[in-house]
Amino acid sequence: MNHEIEILLIEDNKNDAELTIRALKKNNLANKLVHLKDGAEAIDFIFAEGNYSGRKVENIPKVILLDLKMPKVNGIEVLKKIKADERTKKIPVVILTSSKEDPDIQECYRLGVNSYVVKPVQFEEFVKSVSELGLYWIISNQPPR
Repeated sequence: MNHEIEILLIEDNKNDAELTIRALKKNNLANKLVHLKDGAEAIDFIFAEGNYSGRKVENIPKVILLDLKMPKVNGIEVLKKIKADERTKKIPVVILTSSKEDPDIQECYRLGVNSYVVKPVQFEEFVKSVSELGLYWIISNQPPR
């Protein structure tokens, strides 16, 4: 399994994306990061379609950080597609969202999400949460082969 990218960040909010990337860079975890701005682009990237047809689906990230509330295709739809496909269902997916709504949490876990993290409002807490997520999923977690 070739990890040409380690972290796939799917986040439409520019500020949240910048904070996430900054927090990961602080721990030297953003060298192999790809940021996508909506669910439709994410699906194309993950499944090597559209603008990403030259990519190999087998080059999966070590972890996907996925927002829920996005334009075009929402995060739950992206999660459904990832977990329904044999080629991608083992990719760890972490929901990183501002939604504390119980139906969202329940649905994500029903679909097979690996973790659900509500974005902290305070900057320092946000940076700490993202740093810990990155360290765990990139350094500590042992992915299936």
